[in-house]
Amino acid sequence: MTAPALTAAHWNRSYTDGIAFSALRPQEIAALAEHAPAPEGGGRALDVGCGLGDLAAHLALVGYAVDAVDLSAAALERARAAHPEAGVRWLEADVEVADLHHLLGDRPYDLVTMRLSVAFLADRTNTLHRLGHLLAPGGTLLITTPLTATTPAERRRIALDEDEIAALTSGWTDVRRLDADGLGLLVLRAPCRDTAATERSTPATGNLAIAGALAVVTNSRGRVLLGWSARGMWELPGGKTDTVEDGTGGARAETLEETAVRELAEETGLKADGAAVITLLVDHAQRVPRITGVVRAFDVTGTPAVREPEKFVRWEWFDLDALDCLGPVFAPAAQALNAIWPGTVNRLPEISAYPHDAPAPAVPGADPEAARRRTAMTEQVAAAHPRLPVEVLAALRTVERHRFLPEAGLAAAYAPDRPYVTRRGAHGQATSSVSAADLQALMLAQAAVTPGARVLEIGSGGCNAAYLAHLAGPSGHVVTVDLDPHVVHRTRRALAETGTTGVTALLGDGNHGAPAHLVPRGGFDAIVVTHAARDLAPAWSGQLADGGRLVLPLDLHTHTWSLALQRHGDRLVSTGDWIGCGFVPDTTAAPVPHTRLADDVLLWHADGPVPDTDGLARAPHGPGHERRTGVRVRLGEPYDSLHLHLLTTLHGHGGCTLFQDREPSGLTRLPGGRTTPALTAGGSLAYLVPEPTADGAGGTDGAEFTVHALGEHAPALAERMAAAVRHWDRHLRGHGYPRLTVHPTTAPDAAPPAALDLVLDKPSARLAFRPATAPA
Repeated sequence: MTAPALTAAHWNRSYTDGIAFSALRPQEIAALAEHAPAPEGGGRALDVGCGLGDLAAHLALVGYAVDAVDLSAAALERARAAHPEAGVRWLEADVEVADLHHLLGDRPYDLVTMRLSVAFLADRTNTLHRLGHLLAPGGTLLITTPLTATTPAERRRIALDEDEIAALTSGWTDVRRLDADGLGLLVLRAPCRDTAATERSTPATGNLAIAGALAVVTNSRGRVLLGWSARGMWELPGGKTDTVEDGTGGARAETLEETAVRELAEETGLKADGAAVITLLVDHAQRVPRITGVVRAFDVTGTPAVREPEKFVRWEWFDLDALDCLGPVFAPAAQALNAIWPGTVNRLPEISAYPHDAPAPAVPGADPEAARRRTAMTEQVAAAHPRLPVEVLAALRTVERHRFLPEAGLAAAYAPDRPYVTRRGAHGQATSSVSAADLQALMLAQAAVTPGARVLEIGSGGCNAAYLAHLAGPSGHVVTVDLDPHVVHRTRRALAETGTTGVTALLGDGNHGAPAHLVPRGGFDAIVVTHAARDLAPAWSGQLADGGRLVLPLDLHTHTWSLALQRHGDRLVSTGDWIGCGFVPDTTAAPVPHTRLADDVLLWHADGPVPDTDGLARAPHGPGHERRTGVRVRLGEPYDSLHLHLLTTLHGHGGCTLFQDREPSGLTRLPGGRTTPALTAGGSLAYLVPEPTADGAGGTDGAEFTVHALGEHAPALAERMAAAVRHWDRHLRGHGYPRLTVHPTTAPDAAPPAALDLVLDKPSARLAFRPATAPA
C-alpha cells in the first residue's frame, strides 16, 4: 500500500500534538557501521525526513558533519531541543520540490539517509534520483522502511510492498536488501541505472497488427507522468485503439488522440482537454507489426491515482533529466519519451518514426527553481560582461534555456560559463552542443539583432535560435539550418514545446546558406554561425544584407575567435572585439593538415604555406634556445589577444600550432594536451610556453611567457617571437585586436594593399589583417 502524501500543515499538527517514531534499533546502527561508516577524517551526511533528529544526532556522534532536513518546522523545533549539542544543521524544506543545491550547497555527501519517511513521498522514485545527484562518487543512500509483510494490516499504509520497492530502486545500479528486526534496509549506490527499452513478456497473438496510443503528460513543474506496472517496468498511460459511436447509431475507430485521452482517464483519473499527435512509431512486438501514436496531452486536470490496480502499482512525476536513469521502461514508452524530448533517452533500438507535420501545441510548465537559476545566470553574465546590451540580458532572462536541454538538469543548463554537449560522433567527439550562456550573450551582442530583423543561424540547437527570435521580436524571423536530422528534430520539438514562434528549423548544409525562397529581399540582417569555421562560405556573404553582420567563430591556425564582420559591398570588415572561444568543428570540413615532429607532438598548419617538414623533423634533436620575455599574466587572466597578435603579425608563422599528449624528449615544458603558437623558418622552430610563477606560499600566482626554440635559426626565431610578446604587453594588452578585411577570392582587387602585415588565403576568401595599434 502507499501512504498518502501529507502536507507540512499535517506534520506540524502531528508533531505539536506529540507524535513520535520508534527509536533507532541495534540492527540499524550495526548496518550503518558496516555499510556506511564515516570516512577517515570525517564525512558529510544528509538525513532526509529527519523528524525528531535521533538518526541525525547519531550520525554526528560517529563522525559525520550532518545536515538534517524535514518538511515540518514543529519537528525541527523538537529536534533542536532534544539534541542541542549535536552540531547538526537543521533545515526546513520539502525535498520533493526544493532547489536542493540552493538549499544545501554544492559539496557532495558521503551518505544520505531516509528513515521511516520514504513511504510518505508522492514521487519517491524521482526524489531518490534527485538525492542521488547529491552523493559523492561511491556514496551511499540508506533507506529504512516498514515492510508490508511484517506490518500490521491497520498500519500498512506506511509500509512498502515488493512491487513498490522494485519501483523505488529501479534506477539504481547497486541495490542491497537488509533486515532490521522487521524493518527493511535498502543500501543504494551508483544512482543511475541505464534506461532499458523492455518488451512485455505476453506474446501478441491473434493480431495482424497492433495500433495504439501513448499519452505524454507533464505537470506544472514540467515533470512527466510514468506508472510502475505489474509487469515490472515504467510505462506511459495508453493502450490500444477502440471503437466509439459515430453519432448515427454506428461505430467508428477512435482517433489516436481520443485513445490517449480515454486511456489517461481510465488508468490515472486525469482529464485532458486537449491532445495532439506528435509522432507515429512503427516497429514489431513479438513479430507483430506495432503502430504507436505518441500523443502530447495538455490542459490536464486532476491528481493521478491508480485506477486499474491489476495493471499499475503507482504513478509518479519525473524530472526529464531522470529519464535515462529509470531501469526497465516499456519499449514504446521509451521511444515516445525520446520522440517528445530527443536526447533524454539513449541506447534505444532503431525504430521508424514519422513526426506529425501539423503544428504542435506549446505546453507550459517549469520548476520554479528554473526561474531562480535563470535569473542568477543572467546576473552572473551581466556582472562578468557589464557592457552587454540590456536587450541581450532580457533574452537570457526570458528564454527557458533548460527546456532546450531537457537531459541536462537545471544546474548544468543554467551554468553561465559551461557549454553542454548534446550530440557525439562515433568516436565520442562532440558534434553538436549548446554553447555557454556567457559566450552566447557576447555573440548575440556582436550580431546586434534589432526588432524586425531577419536572421540566419548556421548550426541548430534551439536555444540560440530562441534568443535570436526574442531579439528580433514578433515582426522578425529566424531561419536555422543544420546538417544533422537529429539536431533539427530536437530543435523543432523544443521550439514547439516552449511555444517559440518566428523560427523555421531546416535540414541542410549551412555552407550553402538558406534555401532561396527563405532569403529576404536584400539579404539577412544578421547571419550567426555556431560551429568553428575554417573558411567563409561564399553563401554567407552572398545572403547577407549590405550593412548586415556575419558573426562566426573563425578558426585561425586551430585557434578560434568569435568576431563580427560587417558587409560593405563585396567585402566584409571586422567590427568590435574578438572573443577567444571553442566550438564544435564543421563536420563537413576536411581534417586539419599536420606534421608529426615526435611521437607526441603534432605541428598543425591549417592556414598558410606548408613548413619545411624535413628540417622540422630534425629540430627536436638539435640544439635548443630559451628566451624569457619578462611578460606575465595573473592566474586566470585571459591572454587570447596575445595569441591573436602573434598569429596575425609574425611572417613565416605558417599556421603552425603544437600539440602534445605526454612530455616528449627534445621539446621541453610544452603545455600538455593544449595548443600553443609556434613560429617556423628554415627548418627551425620556436614556440611559446606560459611558465608558472611562484606565489611565495608554495603555489602559483600566474605565469611568465617564455619562448623555446630549436634548430639552426633558434636564437633569431626566439628573439622575434619574444619581441612580439613584449610589443603586445606594452601597446596592445587588453585592447588590441587587428582589423580584418575579407575579400572574395574572385574579386579583381582581392590582393590587399602591401602595407597590410599579413594575408591568409582561405579556400573561399582572402583574409587581410591590419595590425592592431595602441590607442591614442
